[in-house]
Amino acid sequence: MKEPDDQDTDEGKSDRSNSDRRQSHSSRSPSRTSMKEDHKSIDNTTGEAFTEGEESYIEDDESYMGRLEGSSSSFQDDYAESLGESRYMETPAPDAEEAEEEVKKKISESFFYDYMELVSMPFVTPDSNIPLDLLTLVHSFGYDCRKRANLQLLESNTVMYIAGNQLIFLNLKTKEQTYLRSSSGIGIGVIGVHPNKTYFTVAEKGVFPKIIIYEYPSMRPYRILQDGTDLAYAYVDFNFDGTLLASVGGSPDHTLTIWNWKEEKPLLRTKAFSQEVFKVTFNPEDDEQLTTSGSGHIKFWEMALTFTGLKLQGSLGRFGKTATTDIEGYMELPDGKVLSGSEWGNMLLWEGGHIKVELSRAAGKPCHQGPINQIMLDEGEVITIGSDGCVRIWDFETIDTADVIDETGLLEIEPINELQVDKNVKLFSMIKMNEVGNNFWLAQDSNGAIWKLDLSFSNITQDPECLFSFHSGAIEALAVSPVTYLMATTGLDCSIRFYDFAGKIPLLQMKFKQGGTALAWVPRLISYGGAQITAGFEDGVVRILELYDPKGLTVFVGRKKVSEADIRLKQVFKPHTAAITALAYDRDGEVLATGSKDKTVFFFEVERDYKPIGYITTPGPVCQLTWSSSSHPESTLLIICENGYVLEAPFPAIKEEEEDHDVVSYEIKDMCLKYFHFTSVKSKILRLIEIERRKKQKELKEKEKQERRKRLETEMGEDAEWELQEEDEEEEEEEEPLPEIFVPSTPCHILCGFYSEPGKFWISLGGYDSGFLYHCEFPSDDKSSDNTVRKDEPFDFRLLEDTEDNPITTITFSINQEMMFCGMQNGAIRVYILSKNDFSLTSMEDYWHFNMHDNNYGRVNAISTSFDDRFLVTAGADSNIFVFNIFSEFELKKVVKAKVPSPRFGIETEPIPEDIEDPKAYSIENARRKREHDKLMKEVEEIKAGKRERIKALRNQLQKLLQMNEELPKHMQFKRTDFDLDSKIRAEIGRKTANKIQRVEKELAWEKEKHQLGLKKLQNRFRDSLESDIIVVHAIQSDHKISSYRLVKPSKYSKTKRASQSERRPSKFERFEKEGTGRKDSQRDTGGSISVPEESVIEKGKKFRPKTLSEIMVENQIEKTRKLILKAERAQMKIQQRKKEWEELYKSKPDDDYEDPKDVQAIKEAQLFMGDFNLKTAADYKIPEHMRINAAKKEEELGYLDSMAYSKKMHMNKSIVSLRDLKVAVIEEIQCLVQELKNIQSTLPVFKHLPIPQVPQIYPEEVPEKRFQYDDETLLAFKQQQVKSQDEKAHQVGQTALAGSAGGFLRLSSGKERDLTTRDSLSRASKASAFSLDLPKFTEFEKADPTDVELEIMKREEIKHVYMQQYLINRIKELIVTFDAELRLLRHQKLKLDTQMKLSDLHHVTLFQEMLLLKNFEKQENILQERVNSLDKEEQDMQWKINETLKEMEEKKNEVAKLQDQEKALYSGFQTALGENNKFANFLMKVLKKRIKRVKKKEVEGDVDEEEESEESSEEESSLESDEDESGSEDEVFDDSICPTNCDMGLFELALQLREKRLDIEEALVEEKKMIDNLKKEHDTLSKKVKIVATNLNAAEEALEAYQREKQQRLNELLVVIPLKLHQIEYVLFGEIPSDLSGALVFSNRSLGRLQERIVQLHEENSKQQKLNKECRERRKQLIREKREMAKTIQKMEETVSQLMISKFGRVINLEALQTLSVNTTLEELKIKKLRKELSNVKEMKMWEEKIAQVRWELMMKTKEHTKKLHQMNDLCIEKQQLDSRLNTLQNQQGNAFQGPRKADTEARARVTELIQVQAERIQALKEEIALLRKKGGLLLPPIHHPQENE
Repeated sequence: MKEPDDQDTDEGKSDRSNSDRRQSHSSRSPSRTSMKEDHKSIDNTTGEAFTEGEESYIEDDESYMGRLEGSSSSFQDDYAESLGESRYMETPAPDAEEAEEEVKKKISESFFYDYMELVSMPFVTPDSNIPLDLLTLVHSFGYDCRKRANLQLLESNTVMYIAGNQLIFLNLKTKEQTYLRSSSGIGIGVIGVHPNKTYFTVAEKGVFPKIIIYEYPSMRPYRILQDGTDLAYAYVDFNFDGTLLASVGGSPDHTLTIWNWKEEKPLLRTKAFSQEVFKVTFNPEDDEQLTTSGSGHIKFWEMALTFTGLKLQGSLGRFGKTATTDIEGYMELPDGKVLSGSEWGNMLLWEGGHIKVELSRAAGKPCHQGPINQIMLDEGEVITIGSDGCVRIWDFETIDTADVIDETGLLEIEPINELQVDKNVKLFSMIKMNEVGNNFWLAQDSNGAIWKLDLSFSNITQDPECLFSFHSGAIEALAVSPVTYLMATTGLDCSIRFYDFAGKIPLLQMKFKQGGTALAWVPRLISYGGAQITAGFEDGVVRILELYDPKGLTVFVGRKKVSEADIRLKQVFKPHTAAITALAYDRDGEVLATGSKDKTVFFFEVERDYKPIGYITTPGPVCQLTWSSSSHPESTLLIICENGYVLEAPFPAIKEEEEDHDVVSYEIKDMCLKYFHFTSVKSKILRLIEIERRKKQKELKEKEKQERRKRLETEMGEDAEWELQEEDEEEEEEEEPLPEIFVPSTPCHILCGFYSEPGKFWISLGGYDSGFLYHCEFPSDDKSSDNTVRKDEPFDFRLLEDTEDNPITTITFSINQEMMFCGMQNGAIRVYILSKNDFSLTSMEDYWHFNMHDNNYGRVNAISTSFDDRFLVTAGADSNIFVFNIFSEFELKKVVKAKVPSPRFGIETEPIPEDIEDPKAYSIENARRKREHDKLMKEVEEIKAGKRERIKALRNQLQKLLQMNEELPKHMQFKRTDFDLDSKIRAEIGRKTANKIQRVEKELAWEKEKHQLGLKKLQNRFRDSLESDIIVVHAIQSDHKISSYRLVKPSKYSKTKRASQSERRPSKFERFEKEGTGRKDSQRDTGGSISVPEESVIEKGKKFRPKTLSEIMVENQIEKTRKLILKAERAQMKIQQRKKEWEELYKSKPDDDYEDPKDVQAIKEAQLFMGDFNLKTAADYKIPEHMRINAAKKEEELGYLDSMAYSKKMHMNKSIVSLRDLKVAVIEEIQCLVQELKNIQSTLPVFKHLPIPQVPQIYPEEVPEKRFQYDDETLLAFKQQQVKSQDEKAHQVGQTALAGSAGGFLRLSSGKERDLTTRDSLSRASKASAFSLDLPKFTEFEKADPTDVELEIMKREEIKHVYMQQYLINRIKELIVTFDAELRLLRHQKLKLDTQMKLSDLHHVTLFQEMLLLKNFEKQENILQERVNSLDKEEQDMQWKINETLKEMEEKKNEVAKLQDQEKALYSGFQTALGENNKFANFLMKVLKKRIKRVKKKEVEGDVDEEEESEESSEEESSLESDEDESGSEDEVFDDSICPTNCDMGLFELALQLREKRLDIEEALVEEKKMIDNLKKEHDTLSKKVKIVATNLNAAEEALEAYQREKQQRLNELLVVIPLKLHQIEYVLFGEIPSDLSGALVFSNRSLGRLQERIVQLHEENSKQQKLNKECRERRKQLIREKREMAKTIQKMEETVSQLMISKFGRVINLEALQTLSVNTTLEELKIKKLRKELSNVKEMKMWEEKIAQVRWELMMKTKEHTKKLHQMNDLCIEKQQLDSRLNTLQNQQGNAFQGPRKADTEARARVTELIQVQAERIQALKEEIALLRKKGGLLLPPIHHPQENE
């Protein structure tokens, strides 16, 4: 890990406060007051050293504080105005004096802030021994891919992105990461990069966050912008030049600020919008225009200079008919239009704050399938990227010139190229890589990837390359290997990823159909190699995965490259129906427990391939499972539910027998569970804390009171009691009531927990109960109490500082239990230091706290340590995964890497189990229940079989009944159809008939196709051109009728849009704008040089070491010299800058007759848009450019008229067709009503019958489309008509055919209402027919006399039928009257439309005549227009050349001036070298000025005379040399080749060298003057040509204007028909309308009203301009007066300066020369060299002293060693003497006992003698060695060993 300016974090750290926000305060900004004092001390040359690059910017403390107060007050005013409804606001402009002071207060270009003072640091409990670097960030595996603009390119191989509170710089080649921490500690909002890639912006989050601009690549803080928003920044953007910065804030203020970022000043500030703003950008062509977009809006901004100052004016884009949409991507076009995207994928082209046109693809397809996230302009092409993963390239010209062609507002275009990146890709942003010759882009994929795209679209285009892949969205779970440095993560993006976090390598990923929610690494007791991982998913499935190294498999021939790791599915089962939230293996590895949101916990036997044991139900969704550790006597499972319940389950009983098929469910009902239902005690705790606080406060008051009493008694004596009583009365106040006991109605969620002791546990809660860790214990009366009603309280708690709204979400411990790692709600990491085995957390006081993940949405979901406590890994909801190195005193500095487990034997041959991909698959429990259900259904099928046997018996019984029916009399028998229940026989007959029909159709297929082709040709020729035929609808009762329009398809004019034949010449104003843009571009090209900062002197790899005194002296001397040189250079630069500013100021001074171009343009615009009405028939009428018309425009106008008429006619035709359909429906209903009426009259007596209304008929002209429809009846009727040829029968047949066709039409064109009507009428008809069928049945029986009851019933039925008869007749009349009324109303509308259509036809004729006339003029007009355009272009090119020539002349003049200055400097320098009173001064000066002939250097070979060249060079002399030569003696002859005696040879050589330089300068002067003369000639020639071209252009314009007038006169001769009513004629003579109206004008009311309004406006403008003129005159007088006063002031100040100079120096001196005096650099360098030499000598002496001391120490050690050997020799001698004496004694005592010597004694004596001999030799060798060592020299040989000793 690398960090900029990473220094010792223990130095200079102050104590932090206890709040979490104090981390944000730890990012201390440097005090500017202290900086000013330091810089003042630097200017006073106190000799103190300061870091390189940190220069001063000087300003007074009072003025600085005043400026701060002013800025804060202006910000408050701006913020207050932003709450109102004002559309813009501004920062108050400073006065002239303040502005002059601001110029002096500019921050130095080389000023930098200290990174270590800004960066946020970890919080450590005060007075604790916790190191600040307890956790060190090692690597980041995550990427917040859904954060806006979270991918920025700095160099070709370096990108940066935000990861929580870190800014990560990633090298694309080496994959190396560098980190930059947030200064606020609350997160980073957005980042941006300077156009030159030399700076980057980090916009923070927090309360009044900062914007920090860092310099790249040094990564030093360069500028800090403050008070730009309330809580967070949403977007930042630099302008094209990088001089301005725009920022927009997030909720709640959404403030838009324009910054002068180099001066740290806000220029303009306003509220961007009331909803979320996504983006803000400058217009690349105009820095004064900006655009913002966001939620449901787009807004266009402009910096307008008004009379009150510079303002930021915003115009909200209006969607109009288009649906409102969120706008994510947009782009400013060069002409001010804006192209934006939409949520549905189309592009919107904005102009003037409105949507000009909506762009889509052909056939109505959107440009992208989903929102368009970014739009860019690159190399003349528009690039769009969308959420559909596509990149599409569009033609810029097509989009720029797009316009509406119909009422839909859509224009269909097609992309030039497109690239589909990949499946499941959602592109969010793209940046271009700076690679020469390639068109590579980096893309941010919001589905978790960074892509490299090649948009060259050629034959060698590379495929999209996924550079990095990450999790998308929140990371739900994390697991770490118990064996090596491997970890696995999963999330709802349906992937599981594996990492080597020690080697910083992502290994592999595996995709699934559902998202992962839980992970657990299988312990070593089950998988010794640590190769298995258990994963839980959101659909309730558990998968066992096996990780292995594929390199360990058998390598086959032709196998591809083997990856680092691979994974395979080992086992899969589904225990739950909802998402799995927890997985846990018991301490012995025998049982796996799974918890889910479906409120169940399932147990599996691991050894028997995860055989299900059973499940238990819980009171709420499970959020955590924890088995008890080995320190507990029994293995129990702690089950934590979200809703406040905590359960303890014992180890489940494992049954040895096989699966019991008789058991219906896996539920374990006899398990003894312990319950704990948490009840809030936070309010009680707070009450106790408040009581304790008051008690301590009261004790302190009493103590102070006693001390005061003693003091008063000693001072006042008896009056003390009176004084104390008065104080007691004053201090007696009522105590505030204690906080009330509060328990939330809904229990807070439990976030995490862990065991402390058997039966006891700690839990952390969110919501109201956050801020504490609660120690709880399971109650003993679980069985007797009701678990749903019970309320349990914790017995102990631990207060957690600064966690009131930031609870702990996850907890893990180190292996030795001495550190507790906590993940927080706001993404922070907290580490508590504990005592060993302190599960009661009694020592939980000191902690380390640091914000890492995003504070808003970066909740830490998982935290875990490595198997050896060396690393800590955290995963958050912000998609980030951080790996930390845990501080250790015994940390090994070697590089570690994870080892992937080797594959099991035979793993490649094992079959892969079938995966459960269907989310609706049965769980284990549901599968067992389904099996029981199937068993039950099998039993039901057996019952059904018995039923079928019974049905067979019933069938036999039916046969008997049929036989009995045949035996009955004929009138009593049932029909056979009454017994028919099976229609298979009839179906078989129908099938055979269909086969016959099919065979006949095949036989007639050729004839059928022949006639169909003939019919199709006729339709194409006569019918297809018709859009709709004439339909005549007749009224039913009256003779009224209405007919539709006969419409053909739209004409070519309304379909196509003809391109203009000639381009209009741009106006003067447009040309001025283009020239201005060109000037900006040229300035940008010439002045766009990028200044690259120099590298630091100190090497990056050099380690810090303490400096010696001599080094400090050398550095101080160097620094002092550098300061003096820097001061002189700065003074010189300041003088030059001042001169340059004066020159620019004088150049910008306008002449006396100068006219402001804006005023001139305003006068022209006023003349052009005066508002009067110019008659086209006037002789001096000049056609404005915007009103000039050609054939193409007239065709567009004609097409628009046709389309308008077509749409109105089409709408009327649809209304008439609807009316016709209504008539058909009415007739159908009347038919049903008449049928029902007939049925009713059949039951009534004849005298009560009412006349039945006649059924209306459908006329053939009402259904003209039926002429093209036919059926069998129509064909038969036509055949009969041909055969018989009889009119009457043909008429009847026609009526029949018409009725049949009408019925067919009803079937085809009936709508919903007619469907209902038909259904009702058919039901009524069926009822009536049934009634009529039932009537004959009564006649079959004998008639009997009705009874009284029957007579009464018949009477009632008759009354009812009479009423229904009248009702139905009235209903029929009502339908007829309603239809006729509808027809008359529509007929009246059509008459009005007929009038309008007739007028449009007349207008169409006029437009057509005008178009024909314009086509005749078009050819000549195009020729004239092209000539005008070519001349105009030629004039612009020549004018550009003239400007370039003037620039070159100015540059050459500057070069000449520089050469002349060099010549003067040469003479003055030589004069200085001569000194005063040099007797050889005249001689040496003559030598210097002597004219000699030199041969010029030839660049091109040619025959040029050398003598002519030398004469020219001798003639061209500088003015200074000629003047001085004239003063000397020309007749005197001297020899300049010999130095006179007593003359300094050095001066003589210097004179000769300077003479050569003088001659070089003179030659350069001659060349430059020649070039200036050539440029002058070229300029004169171009000026003459410009005049000629301008004359020709004016002539061409006049010819074109005359031709336009001629064309207009011919257009005026065309007759135009305008119908008028009498009340519209206001031209009367003597109260009567004149007979001749040729002198009258036809005005529309709108035009007339506009003219009248314009008169009033002109009066108002006139008065306004007069007032403004008066104010300007007064202002001019005031300026003249101020100018005189300033001249007097300047004169007085010059006199004062002269007097001060005389008084101080005795004469008037040149201050510039005084300021630029520098130091003797040679002397200073020699001093530094001397110091360095002394330093090196001291080092060398020190080195030799160390060597001498080392040698002395070695000598001492050798002396000690040999002294030790002397002692050994002494001991040996003593031992020898003892042995000799003992031997003699033994010989004397035993000599008498034994006569002769024994063999053993002889051998022993020989051995002793030999030993003594060897020892004597060794002693002698040691003596010789000691003697040699004493002499301090000689050669040391090893001691001589006896051969026997070696053996």
